[in-house]
Amino acid sequence: MCTSHDHDPGEAPQAGAGRRGFLRATALLGVTAGAVAALPAVTAGAAPSGRRPDPRSRRFTLAVMPDTQYLFDGPSIDKAPVEASLRYLLEHGKEENLVFLSHLGDLTQNGAKEEFAAIGEAFELLDRRGVGYSVLAGNHDVKSSTTDQRGATPYLDAFGPRRFRGKPTFGGASLDGYNTFHLFTAGGGREWLVLALDWRLSPQGYAWAKEVLAKHPKTPVILTTHELVVEDDSLSEYGQQLWDQLVEEHDQIFLALGGHYWPAARATRKNAAGHDVHLHLTNYQNRYFGGAAMIRLYRFDLDRNVIDVETVSPWILGRAGKGLNELERQEMELSGDADRFSVEIDFEERFSGFAPVPARPARPASKLLAPGTMAYWRFEKPVDGTVRDLSGRGNDLSLVTVGGGALGWSADHHPDQPGHGSLEFRGFKSPLKGACLRTVDGAPLNSATFKDGYTIEAFYRLPADWDPDHNAWSGLVSRTGTGGAAGKTADDPDEPLATLSLSNDREPQWAMRPLNQQGIATNWAQETPLETWWHLAVVNDGRHSTLYVEGCPVLRNPKAASVGITSVGLPWLLGGYEYGGRIDQIFHGRLGDVRIVARALPVTSFMNH
Repeated sequence: MCTSHDHDPGEAPQAGAGRRGFLRATALLGVTAGAVAALPAVTAGAAPSGRRPDPRSRRFTLAVMPDTQYLFDGPSIDKAPVEASLRYLLEHGKEENLVFLSHLGDLTQNGAKEEFAAIGEAFELLDRRGVGYSVLAGNHDVKSSTTDQRGATPYLDAFGPRRFRGKPTFGGASLDGYNTFHLFTAGGGREWLVLALDWRLSPQGYAWAKEVLAKHPKTPVILTTHELVVEDDSLSEYGQQLWDQLVEEHDQIFLALGGHYWPAARATRKNAAGHDVHLHLTNYQNRYFGGAAMIRLYRFDLDRNVIDVETVSPWILGRAGKGLNELERQEMELSGDADRFSVEIDFEERFSGFAPVPARPARPASKLLAPGTMAYWRFEKPVDGTVRDLSGRGNDLSLVTVGGGALGWSADHHPDQPGHGSLEFRGFKSPLKGACLRTVDGAPLNSATFKDGYTIEAFYRLPADWDPDHNAWSGLVSRTGTGGAAGKTADDPDEPLATLSLSNDREPQWAMRPLNQQGIATNWAQETPLETWWHLAVVNDGRHSTLYVEGCPVLRNPKAASVGITSVGLPWLLGGYEYGGRIDQIFHGRLGDVRIVARALPVTSFMNH
């Protein structure tokens, strides 16, 4: 039998209600029933070891629990759904790298002592495990439209600052006790702040919140409150006040979460700094079993620059093994566009206004001369005559121009490049025009065959006007001399002996003639986007060659044995490519530091480390 709840006359209106139908999720049953039917109970005094979040990982999860009031409604108290959600988080905390849980207010329906006693007991599951969490007062928790200066209440008795003192994530509270802030470390060791605000801030509350932000000027902030968004792209009257008086002028606040209204919705606003602030409404009290203590999982991935959001009911998931009723099948997991979605955020750019990542300083050339370095070139000033080989081996470079071309210079460089500068090549295929660099006659590099292994590295960036019809197959680094001249004619005899080039799809390719083969051995990487700096490395350990992009090995690395690089004693080119013994193409883009080492280097010794 299904039980409905009548809405309190003072309850929030159902903004946008009826716009979306219930989810049919019966297909999930077969997958989840066996996996999560029995979530282990959490016993008092259980040790927190093994569940602590990894602060170094660039992936972590923030859990959010909205209005649970109908589960704690006078004589109708059922704490099982909340406990199921909390147990689920405890059980999956390690795999999720769960860092924190935020409740969005309206923990209870009437703000009564016995209601708070019940939900307070449920949250002891987290207290015993030392898991960080925040709560805040909704209008039903305090049964009042007054501000955070209302004084003592059962809410404050149960979830006031005393409850959180001593917890490692607790940062502090306002004097009235209704506003708190919490800190956790995640995402490569960065500090994050959760600002949990009462459902109605007083002038004192606003002043306190601004003081907290001022004391943590470089910390990204997730603001939680009870009332904020009323429907898609719209803020409530109080939500607009919160935006005007706090959020808009504080660039640190990048995500703000609220409940109170339904159904779930999203809004985005530009703050005073011109950055997006993502504002989300999460509330499921209007759904089956008062929302069944639905939790929303915000999965941060700083490498992908995205927050993946998922909404589930662990209580219903846990009942799947016993067989679900019709409404439970509908509500187990929600996939509406306001319940399951991704938020794209370039975290480094978004936080640059208040916490810019310091630029990596240039490193002395001497620090890059790994044992076995044959040549090292960097371009920290325009080319004027000869470019010196900083390895000290005499593999200097001279300028070669074709069709009146010239080399430019830029201070632009890969953020992890040792030298701060790059050469700007302006190659064009037809008619052939541009300029490149060539090792001087008699340079030791010209005759080196690298039979014991090698590492060749280069940084490059392609401009927006890169055109495959005119710029494809230009070499970043290449060895002149043809296969025919070396007596290796299994493939096109006019192809050069070695070239690290870019295809018409901007795929890096290492194509060369090993000492132990007649034909060409080729390594291929994936397409590399324009206007982005890339680091390439090809490493041969004396047996096999592996191509790396940004320190990551690519898929298409040949398994056949490959020993050394064939030579006929002719120069190497930077930014040029020869065919049939003549320059056929010149690179179009920027080229940064280039290094050649006569042995295989580990990834940790690449120039971008």
